[in-house]
Amino acid sequence: MASMAAAAAAAVGVLLPFPFYYALWTRPQRWVDLCGRGADPCRRMAQVSHALKALQLLALASVASFSWPPPLYCPVLLAVGQYLNFKVYQLLGESGTYYGVRFGKKIPWVTEFPFGYIKDPQYVGSMLSLVALLCWVPFQYVLLWCLGYVFMMRLEQQEDPATRAKPLS
Repeated sequence: MASMAAAAAAAVGVLLPFPFYYALWTRPQRWVDLCGRGADPCRRMAQVSHALKALQLLALASVASFSWPPPLYCPVLLAVGQYLNFKVYQLLGESGTYYGVRFGKKIPWVTEFPFGYIKDPQYVGSMLSLVALLCWVPFQYVLLWCLGYVFMMRLEQQEDPATRAKPLS
């Protein structure tokens, strides 16, 4: 019974950020208003996201069984996945990565690699990194996390500029 509760807790931990991302994507004005005048909603989103990411990683660690050395595909997939994540962040910055356009910021359109070559490169990079963890983490948790990313990719494809937030002045 305890192991089933631990597995459920790990699954909840893996899914924890996605309701937050969904709420911010679909109701960005509420987040801008909540952050208040003078606060950067992208910075606040990044702070909350980092805390949620730490909880996700703790959830994975709670069900992982570590062994060394990992199969060769693990470090290769992890390196490629993290390269894509870092490249996206380098090109978009914090505001571009953390829904700046939804919060009413002007974010320049980027066509440099990996954009224009890979659809949703940050999510692809994250999923490659997760697949790299299959040597230690049970499949169902990696799948659950990847499904969260697929859900967000689908949601973000349907962005309606009319629903963007108006920055507080």
